[in-house]
Amino acid sequence: MKAFFRGFVYAGRGVWFCLRHERNFRIHLVAAAAVLAIAPHFRLTRGEWAALLLTLALVIGAEALNTAVEQAVDLASPASHPKARAAKDAAAGAVLVCAVAAVGVAAALFSRPDGWAALWAWLLARPWGFAATGAAAALAVWFVLRGGAEDAPKP
Repeated sequence: MKAFFRGFVYAGRGVWFCLRHERNFRIHLVAAAAVLAIAPHFRLTRGEWAALLLTLALVIGAEALNTAVEQAVDLASPASHPKARAAKDAAAGAVLVCAVAAVGVAAALFSRPDGWAALWAWLLARPWGFAATGAAAALAVWFVLRGGAEDAPKP
C-alpha cells in the first residue's frame, strides 16, 4: 500500500516540475481555468462536461508527456542530433494536435449566443465581476510569465 501512495508523490513531483519549468504547461492551465470559469454559464449537459474535462486533461497531459520526452532526450543526447530533434518535434506536434482539437471542442460548446448573454448578464449584475476578471487576467499573465523557475535543470 505504501508503494501505491508513493506513486502519487512521484506524480505530484512531475506536475510540480512542469509548473515550475514549462511556460506552455502554465499557459494550458490558465486556459483551462478560464474555460472552466465561463462554462457554467453555457448550461452544458453531462456529456458536454465530460467532453470538456477530457479535452482539458488531454491537452495538459500531452504537455506533461512532451516535457518528459524533452527531459529524457536531453539526458540521452546532450549534443544536437537529428533523431533527438525528431523526438522532441514529434512530442511537440502531439501537443499541437491536442490543442487544436481542444479549440474545436471549445468552439462547439461555446458557440451558443445565450451562454455569452448569460455570462454578460452575470458580469453586469455584479460590478465587482469586471474587477475580479481583470485581477484574474493580471494574475494569469504573472503566473505564465513569472510563475516558474528560470530554466529547467540541465542533465
